[in-house]
Amino acid sequence: MQLLYDFFTGQMGLDATGAHVSVASLMAVLMFTVMAICAIFFTWMERKVAGFMQSRYGPMYTGRFHGWAQAVADMLKILGKEDIIPAEADKGMFKFAPILVLLGSLLAWAAIPWAPDFVAADLDLGLFYIFAASSLVVIGILMAGWASNNKWALYGAARGAAQMVSYEIPLALAAVPVIMRAGSLNPQDIVISQQGGIWHWNINPIANPFLFVAFILYFIASIAETNRGPFDMPETESELVAGYHTEYTGMRFAFFFLAEYANLFLVSMIAAMLFLGGWWAPLPGMGWIPPALNFIIKGVLLVFLNMWVRWTLPRVRVDQLMYLCWKVMIPASLLCVVGAGLWMMAWGQLK
Repeated sequence: MQLLYDFFTGQMGLDATGAHVSVASLMAVLMFTVMAICAIFFTWMERKVAGFMQSRYGPMYTGRFHGWAQAVADMLKILGKEDIIPAEADKGMFKFAPILVLLGSLLAWAAIPWAPDFVAADLDLGLFYIFAASSLVVIGILMAGWASNNKWALYGAARGAAQMVSYEIPLALAAVPVIMRAGSLNPQDIVISQQGGIWHWNINPIANPFLFVAFILYFIASIAETNRGPFDMPETESELVAGYHTEYTGMRFAFFFLAEYANLFLVSMIAAMLFLGGWWAPLPGMGWIPPALNFIIKGVLLVFLNMWVRWTLPRVRVDQLMYLCWKVMIPASLLCVVGAGLWMMAWGQLK
């Protein structure tokens, strides 16, 4: 980031304000491009994973090798669809809702540290900012369901808001032991605290078993937070048609689609940052792998694990979903916080 700032101030002769605006604009375009590529790649990946789980091929012909261009063709088809707005809908809110959902994902990406000193927004409260920015998605979902003037969309939005607001609690609590160990909310400091190989990562059960349990809790909560199976209650096709985006078509539907996979990759990258060492390689001798590539590989592996869970487990009921959150996940997360603190005090790890 400092190199970009020096380039705009030195080579292009911009003042400090102009350089900051230029760097921010460049990083925003870069993050949006990454989100779009994620949506295309993970759409293809999910079809192949689902095909493997169900003993079938999935896409095979479009784009030659294993149908790699099928997701690109689908995206082009979506973009060419007619943009329909229901006559009785609240047109202003209807149009703004998908933008807000996408904006919540894009803003949260800004504080993810891809490599040493390569982060769009290096914030001391970076982790707090990520959770706060991603909460905008809930508002966008409620707005979409209400503005559609469709009872099925409103039911889906209500379910989605209740689910996401509930599971944000164990999701954030699972990150607290990591914050205690690193002594900072800055994502870069959290990654740096795990330097030295896989045995220094927060997922290591020998170093602190409560952090390992926190990872499991975070992973389960992240599935529910992104409305993925087996917790995809806001989009139950047999009950709610398609949930909160039932009335959306074309580009506006593509925004919801893009945000879903961007959020999936986002929660996976946060898990890699908190528990899997971020950009650090598993072994010190693997320093030849670029840090950003290390980070991305870990995120993609967690996305694959998420897809594995989706195509393996059946969908749960709404009451089971809420029971798991309020009576299992939240108490377990609180016990993890207390247990991790006592463990760190006993071994002198608390900062």
